[in-house]
Amino acid sequence: MKDNDINTTVYYDEDADRSQIDSETVAVLGYGSQGHAHAQNLADSGIDVVVGLREDSSSRAAVEADGLRVETTSEAAAAGDVVSVLIPDTIQPSVYEADIEPNLEAGNTLQFGHGFNIHYNQITPPEDVDVTMIAPKSPGHLVRRNYEDGGGTPGLLAVYQDATGTAREQALAYAEAIGCTRAGVVETTFREETETDLFGEQAVLCGGITELIKQGYETLVDAGYSPEMAYFECLNEMKLIVDLMYEGGMSEMWNSVSDTAEYGGLTRGSDVIDDSVRENMEEVLDGVQDGSFATEWITENQAGRPSYTRHKAADRTHEIEEVGESLRGLFAWAEATDESANEVPAND
Repeated sequence: MKDNDINTTVYYDEDADRSQIDSETVAVLGYGSQGHAHAQNLADSGIDVVVGLREDSSSRAAVEADGLRVETTSEAAAAGDVVSVLIPDTIQPSVYEADIEPNLEAGNTLQFGHGFNIHYNQITPPEDVDVTMIAPKSPGHLVRRNYEDGGGTPGLLAVYQDATGTAREQALAYAEAIGCTRAGVVETTFREETETDLFGEQAVLCGGITELIKQGYETLVDAGYSPEMAYFECLNEMKLIVDLMYEGGMSEMWNSVSDTAEYGGLTRGSDVIDDSVRENMEEVLDGVQDGSFATEWITENQAGRPSYTRHKAADRTHEIEEVGESLRGLFAWAEATDESANEVPAND
């Protein structure tokens, strides 16, 4: 465990006590991106694992092929001392009510990979169970690959309810068993994880960056430049820049690009991302903090996702997608990228 100058504590392998979980049965509900990684890593760490899936789940064959035990969701929940809920947020409340809650016993642990349904009161656990979260900060296929390679994936730990007095210790043991403490685990809260995660997705990682790319692409094409050049400059090279920032922060990126690029970026970036963008971001954060986004998303699903479907269709038919598909097929790295993408199972 290391304290540092960013006012947080990071836990590592030596901080985890495997005895807190090695005699327990862990029920992993779902076998999608995170579910398959957690289940396989736990099993390879010697933990007794049972995977819970719907009777008609297309993932059942994959679980069996991976050598793991598979039961119905309710049977797995009943068998688990730790119930790790790794199914999509949108179906968690109904599955909890039908299959998980009736099978919880005092002293069990309800484990999550994201805090949405606990934080926004869509799931209300009984007071006699522990409620924890271990959230690897990476897609599941990398959680699995890093574990197999002997490395780890950074993660978050949160304790919402400590009925037994050992919830944190057990969560750390779970994190160690899936490889997160090899890299480092930061303690947070359900509220902080949920709200920062939603804000980041909406304002920067998924929403903000894609809109910035599309706006840049359209600006160049409308000015008469070729779609192919616009694609390379505004989308393809994004990965190169992000990789540099990931490896060494923004300073590493500035050190790696040309002086011309650095000067242009430093002097013109704030002209594009100005104070009005900050105000828009604050509005997005307000919607996350006051629960209005959560209410909107829950209502959207109850209505059959009409807005979601409309926006998704519009995004997929944007010209940049057509240009990108054609260009990516021409380059040698396309085949390797396709193979990597195929390693990620669909959510159950």
